[in-house]
Amino acid sequence: MSMTITVSEEIARHLDSLPLGGDDVEDKIRALLEAEYRRRLTRYSLTDQQLQKKYSMSFEEFERRHIVRERGYTWEVESDTMNWEIAIDGIQTMSKRLAELLGRDQR
Repeated sequence: MSMTITVSEEIARHLDSLPLGGDDVEDKIRALLEAEYRRRLTRYSLTDQQLQKKYSMSFEEFERRHIVRERGYTWEVESDTMNWEIAIDGIQTMSKRLAELLGRDQR
C-alpha cells in the first residue's frame, strides 16, 4: 500500500537535518519509528522489571496468587496492577510492531 503524506516545510527541514536512516524521507521516518518503538519497549520493560523486583514474582504469578486480594485491594497494589498490565501489553505490542517494521526493512 502506497500513501502520499504532506508535511510542512519546517518538518521537512527537520527530517533533512536528521543524520539517520539515509537520505530518503521514508528511511528517516522508519528510523524514527524504530527509535520510538524501542524507547517505549524499554520503558515498559523497566516497569515490568521494577514491579517484578518489588513483588519478587512475575506478573503471571502475581495474578495467580491473587496478590491484590491478599493485600486488601489497597490503592498502591491496584495502581501497580494497572501499571503492570499496561507494561505487559506494551511489551507485547511494541515487540510486535518492531518486528513488523524490521521485517519489512529486511525484504
